[in-house]
Amino acid sequence: MPASSHHTPTFSRRQFLATVGALWLGAGLGIHPTPAAAFDPQRLRQSMQQQYGQAGLSVLEEWFNLLQQLQNQDVQAKLRGVNDFFNRRIRWIDDIQVWGQEDYWATPLEAMGKGQGDCEDYSIAKYITLKQLGVTSQYLRMIYVRARIGRSQITQAHMVLGYYSSPDAEPLVLDNIVPSITPASQRTDLDPLFSFNSDGLWAGGSSESRADPLARLSRWRSVIERMQTQGFI
Repeated sequence: MPASSHHTPTFSRRQFLATVGALWLGAGLGIHPTPAAAFDPQRLRQSMQQQYGQAGLSVLEEWFNLLQQLQNQDVQAKLRGVNDFFNRRIRWIDDIQVWGQEDYWATPLEAMGKGQGDCEDYSIAKYITLKQLGVTSQYLRMIYVRARIGRSQITQAHMVLGYYSSPDAEPLVLDNIVPSITPASQRTDLDPLFSFNSDGLWAGGSSESRADPLARLSRWRSVIERMQTQGFI
């Protein structure tokens, strides 16, 4: 979903359900993660240089500086720093305009290289960056929601990142629409559908994981594979 400073497209009910339904298409429940490679800054630099040239490489170096600046900060400072970094450096543009596809989940390198992306791209980039800063996946989930537009009853598929101080805590919401990090109870415009991270997938507000996200979310699996090639994991 777009940042508030940009045009807000609306989804028909059929488009919305198709978007959500497509996320659940996997190749079966027997898929398991491939062994992750180590975080490799030099390979990341090479990947960025090859795909996006010097402009992309400059943003990547800013990202490395962010990691260094926030490494020893407390969790709240990390959340604020990462949220602000991507909200300022990525301009909301619809996938069809950026990638020529209706729904493409970009890696952080692709989002930074393009300088453009949509709600999934913001959420994934923030998630991966916070994990690199030592905030483990047990505290983080990408949350797929139905977002109400203004005071109308029009809704749109949207994704945000949630930080949970404990498994059953109310999450803090990191979003590209509202720049401040707010408790979920204050985001009455968002209705959660499901959430996921590297370890599990939860329906609605459930506290029990129901599936392997790599098996059930084909686009997440694709992002993981590309991040491994690029040098993130």
